[in-house]
Amino acid sequence: MRIFETQDGSHSILSEKYGVSYHSKYGAIQETQHVFIDAALRPKALSQKGISILGIGFGTGLNAFMTYLEAEKYQWKINYVGIEAFPISIEEAHQLNYPETLNQPNKAADFLKMHESNWSELVDFSDYFKLEKRKMLFQEIDFQNQFDVIYFDAFAPTAQPELWEPTIMQKMYNALKKDGILVTYCAKGVVKRTLKGVGFVVESLKGPPGKREMTRAIKK
Repeated sequence: MRIFETQDGSHSILSEKYGVSYHSKYGAIQETQHVFIDAALRPKALSQKGISILGIGFGTGLNAFMTYLEAEKYQWKINYVGIEAFPISIEEAHQLNYPETLNQPNKAADFLKMHESNWSELVDFSDYFKLEKRKMLFQEIDFQNQFDVIYFDAFAPTAQPELWEPTIMQKMYNALKKDGILVTYCAKGVVKRTLKGVGFVVESLKGPPGKREMTRAIKK
């Protein structure tokens, strides 16, 4: 794996195995803000008290970290479950610059704690944010009506098509509560058709920097 700087100054990691990066080269923080925070977390948080989020996958921890910062800022109660089969190393996590780039250097210890915490253990980061990481393949997921939001942040279909198959999207649908939201940076027609095929109502939204569109799917 190789750490590199994206256009907004924040880091991403290039997976040499799959030839793709964990976040957009146009800006890792901008992408997370646009796709996951603005298109899913905030709409849900403004309409209900208490949110359960499923992060597919945990990756660099940026999605979880920025969600934690939102929970602290607005006093939103959030339970976050992050799924990851192949975690980055603690050494790599120490090199990532998210706390500094987000002007939250005082939260650097919490960011590292996210990576250092034990798997399958619920960790209280504050009165508002709880995190549980689970080390497992996406194919092993079997949640039922448990989450309000899914951040679907798997590697692109060109790199890992098996993670975008109908069987996986059916698991995502089953994991959500009624009116739950799944968001992904991916806007490929085949992915949207797959989401519709398992029962989602699908929307195309304006994409983050560098992408024309993104996808939001709702379980009705």
